[in-house]
Amino acid sequence: MNARIAPPATISDEALNHPHSVAAFRGMKLAVGGYAGFSLLTLVAVYLLRHNPALVNDTAWIRGGIVAGTSVLMLSFVTGAARGRRRAYLRLRIASALMVVSIAALVVLPGLLPAWMRIEQSVCGLLLAAVVVIANGKHLRSMFATA
Repeated sequence: MNARIAPPATISDEALNHPHSVAAFRGMKLAVGGYAGFSLLTLVAVYLLRHNPALVNDTAWIRGGIVAGTSVLMLSFVTGAARGRRRAYLRLRIASALMVVSIAALVVLPGLLPAWMRIEQSVCGLLLAAVVVIANGKHLRSMFATA
């Protein structure tokens, strides 16, 4: 049985080029790009501060690597969604929401991260919260639901 599975339907060019769509994808790309840039700068900071245990602990190394990795995934999700790929849009919605919750938990837990990294994670959380708001907005939800 070699039945071919049809590729998933994508969103029409007309819908993707609608001014509300263009603005939404631009905003999400900026927020995710900021998240990616911030996370890479954090890895650089962790490396440069590695000899100071008050500023860099094991959790900072692990969290810095995870955040950098997830930022690359988020870039692929937002790029795919902007091209009209439904699964990328769904992944973007789910991943951004889960990451905001996990970042909030890490920021409020005492003693887990150094103070500077709590601030960095808070900024990352705010950037991803913007993605959550935009991705779950009425226009994009209806666009991806109807095609």
